[in-house]
Amino acid sequence: MINSVRGEVLEIGLDHVVVDVGGLGYAVQATPSTLATLRRGEQARLATTLVVREDSMTLFGFTSNEERDLFLLVQTVSGIGPRIALATIAVLDPDALRRALSEGDITALTRVPGIGRKGAERLVLELRDKVDPPGAAPAVLPGSAGGPTDEVVEALVGLGFTAKPAEQAVAAVLAEQAGADASTLLRAALSRLGRSR
Repeated sequence: MINSVRGEVLEIGLDHVVVDVGGLGYAVQATPSTLATLRRGEQARLATTLVVREDSMTLFGFTSNEERDLFLLVQTVSGIGPRIALATIAVLDPDALRRALSEGDITALTRVPGIGRKGAERLVLELRDKVDPPGAAPAVLPGSAGGPTDEVVEALVGLGFTAKPAEQAVAAVLAEQAGADASTLLRAALSRLGRSR
């Protein structure tokens, strides 16, 4: 997984930045607020996640790990892909997003392009218990604190499984094998997902 990139900013576009990392130029999709913090020719560090699809590999970048974790969390909701998740982070900063989810603020969530009332209700229903209100420690994917859960879910999504079943499979394996390492988790989760297909 590409967890972060650090290097010279070569180019800033409307929706992406190109960062030179060891002689390779990485195109990183980012929100306007993230892009506004960058300057061409200066050094930058972005927290990142790689989204792999059948026909593309797209790197998404964020100013903080908290933004990246919320971006990943939002995608665990069915019907929410990386583009809408990025739009969510663009419209609502981490505190505003956590507040909207924990308080069930449908109006705030429907300000995000691509999220209607039903989508907002689904976000609240599925994520309300997975985020802490602003001021508390930020929430991440269940079980990811100090563990390999989020990496394994990302790997499964990269292999073509949707986020929600991947997360459920990993949680089920952890319930049976608490403290399993990433490779054990991945193998067991793949086995479970294979049986359910």
